[in-house]
Amino acid sequence: MASQPSQPAPLKGGKLALVAFALALGTFMMVLDTTIANVSLPTIAGNLGVSSDNSTWVVTAFAVANGIGVPLTGFLMGRFGVVRTFCVSVVLFTIASFLCGIAWSLPSLIAFRVLQGAVSGPMMPGSQALLISIFPSDKRSTALGIWSMTTLVAPIMGPILGGYISDNYHWSWIFLINVPFGIFVAIACWTGLKSRETPTRKLPIDTVGLCLLVLWVGSLQIMLDLGKNADWFNDPTIVVLSVIAAIGFVSWVIWEMTDAHPTVDLRLFAFRNFSIGNIAFALGYAVFFANTLILPLWLQTQLGYTATWAGLVAAPSGLVAVILTPFVARLSGKIDARILATVAFVSFAASYYLRSGYTTGASFWDFTLPLMVQGVAMSTFFLAMLTISLDGIPPERLPSATGISNFARIVAGSFAASIITTAWDRREALHQSRLAETIGSGTPLQMAMAQLQKMGLNQAQAAAAVTRQMVGQAYLLASTDLFRLSAWLSAGLIVLVWLARRPSGGGAAHAAAD
Repeated sequence: MASQPSQPAPLKGGKLALVAFALALGTFMMVLDTTIANVSLPTIAGNLGVSSDNSTWVVTAFAVANGIGVPLTGFLMGRFGVVRTFCVSVVLFTIASFLCGIAWSLPSLIAFRVLQGAVSGPMMPGSQALLISIFPSDKRSTALGIWSMTTLVAPIMGPILGGYISDNYHWSWIFLINVPFGIFVAIACWTGLKSRETPTRKLPIDTVGLCLLVLWVGSLQIMLDLGKNADWFNDPTIVVLSVIAAIGFVSWVIWEMTDAHPTVDLRLFAFRNFSIGNIAFALGYAVFFANTLILPLWLQTQLGYTATWAGLVAAPSGLVAVILTPFVARLSGKIDARILATVAFVSFAASYYLRSGYTTGASFWDFTLPLMVQGVAMSTFFLAMLTISLDGIPPERLPSATGISNFARIVAGSFAASIITTAWDRREALHQSRLAETIGSGTPLQMAMAQLQKMGLNQAQAAAAVTRQMVGQAYLLASTDLFRLSAWLSAGLIVLVWLARRPSGGGAAHAAAD
């Protein structure tokens, strides 16, 4: 192809280190903002004088806009160039973060979060494509290792950092903290990469495909975020949103598959490894994200952990991943990526199964040890999945492929968040009713009530104490049920991974080098 001869040489030395660090930091910032506000919603709601239910739009607005922006990455980078698109995205993200930090009301914050989510779409796929391009062909697995490490550690760091800022400073610093880092990333990347701009093509804008994408992704994300509080399909609004999302999705797929210049290149799914790799990637990430969400939620609502300490429980898993990832990246060019994926899913399954043995009296370290096993999985999961799914993709289609891959993962995460919280509450209700039937009003209850009254509680206080214990045990049982299910789902994904062909060496790395 015409673009092949002009392919620039890899970067070297200090320049390579600086640009790689800046690209990784850009990814870290963007992923961090998907989770950092979650634990701070009560604080934001109280400060802005709105209900907690209304404050969830702060998260929903970002998710909807980002879900629409990510799959457009391939089109934008083909039209304007990878470097220009990424750097402009970082600059706009930094401006949007500043505006979120100075928001004066909930509507203004939601509007700025929509802007932040929309402009950040190309940041993750862009950083991934650029990291692959600046490393030598024999070191590109290291590039993917750096990218995967930041992408997995950021969701864990989000609640820790968000909780700490909310507990000790004003919530606006959750967003303002992005400003100095965003300026550094934009300057470092533009200075180091502007001479490496990719060829551009004056493609027509696929207006119909874009409108259909906005319609079905927006409807789907809003349905997933509001479904739980609206009692799902018992609410007419959720039913309407579901129908719009389904019809819009089918129409969009038909249009994109038949249009000469589609906004999103769905023809990439003709590659076997791309299809299988992305399905396994999305499902594995969904299970991981669900468990990342449910454990801090249980710790905070039932066991009295603060937002900061609930986040710190997961910190060692990120540390293990950071330590192991460079070694895994070094080995990845020599080992079949399907074996690495198997290691990841076995480690995930072991971690979730160990969590199914939790008790309400477990110590901090009891909660932490299974998560350290998860760190092993985190060090291999992204690298293996990316190597499989990007195997054989031509270099010029790599931005589209990474955009679709990230989009699938984001949508899977949204489904996981909605499903896990609903399942958690419903399993708790089931266990509580069974515990109530077992205890009844017979001897066990009477003995407990009598013992509590001997300790100085009146009858109402004793009854409340028994009920509180029952609710706590019900949530424990609900949590362990879901941990056990997650273990079996992770084990089942091993079979799916082995349906893929063995990647030809470095997968994405070789695709970019060809």
